[in-house]
Amino acid sequence: MQKVLVTGAVGQIGSELTMYLRAQYGNDNVVAAGHRTKPSEKLKNSGPFEFINVGKMEDVDGIVKKYDIGTIYHLGAVLSAVGESKPQLCWDVNMNGLYNVMEAAREYKCAVFVPSSIAAFGPETPTDNTPQDTIQRANSMYGVTKVAGELLADYYYKRFDVDTRGVRYPGIISYETLPGGGTTDYAVEIFYEAIKKKSYTCFLKEDTMLDMMYMPDALKAAYDLMEADPSRLKHRNAFNLTAFNFTPAELAQKIKNYIPDFEMKYDVDPVRQGIADSWPNHMDDSCAKEEWGWLPAYDLDAMVKDMLEKLTVKLGKE
Repeated sequence: MQKVLVTGAVGQIGSELTMYLRAQYGNDNVVAAGHRTKPSEKLKNSGPFEFINVGKMEDVDGIVKKYDIGTIYHLGAVLSAVGESKPQLCWDVNMNGLYNVMEAAREYKCAVFVPSSIAAFGPETPTDNTPQDTIQRANSMYGVTKVAGELLADYYYKRFDVDTRGVRYPGIISYETLPGGGTTDYAVEIFYEAIKKKSYTCFLKEDTMLDMMYMPDALKAAYDLMEADPSRLKHRNAFNLTAFNFTPAELAQKIKNYIPDFEMKYDVDPVRQGIADSWPNHMDDSCAKEEWGWLPAYDLDAMVKDMLEKLTVKLGKE
């Protein structure tokens, strides 16, 4: 079989998606690619790993040819908070990297998974039950690159018949790999601090409502979409996707059910708060459910319970 390539394979989603796909297709059939960050021993030793710069066409072209890649999961990106502090870098990595991946996919006839984000929406977007097709006027550089990325993926599908598919991820929560500079990072950090210190200082306001998802569902969604019957896909790229939503105060209360003396404090970061305020409270993901059978396995209560159990073991706090 042709092999699968995961770019951004050392990141929060990429590191876990690589292992998930290796379990589906076989270790040697999934190639992990990162930029500078050293991969974990598990990631490096379980299958092929290469250092590449997605901003360099020769790197992307070279790895696709070397391994006879048939499908690319393109996760290499600069996230929202880092993107605001380094907007030029965010544009360079997110847009030039995606363009290079699309060009390689066009030349070698690869399928491409292109994740978008809740950040593709903006202040003018309806905040409740945000439609699949709606106004997208993102107000962060990360969001701008995600809107442009959705359009570029559509273009390569319509113009060059590249099999592009993608989802708009909400915040992703995981106990495996720490997030890397996103606006929803608090929803991961809070669990670590609750277990270690029984206290957490949140950088968003207590009533900031955002869509979220547990990592096992995020991984299955990517796999299921790429395996879906293409004849059913009316939208193809940038499907709204969510599992549950909550505010920092609500998440803190859920954690207190297990750690009664946990204390939540607030020190609002105006940059990340401004980004969060422009995002929806809840996305309508009915198109994903209808077109390829999307259905999350974890609700908020199940996620909190599993996160605390897994992290307690990981941190040696049993």
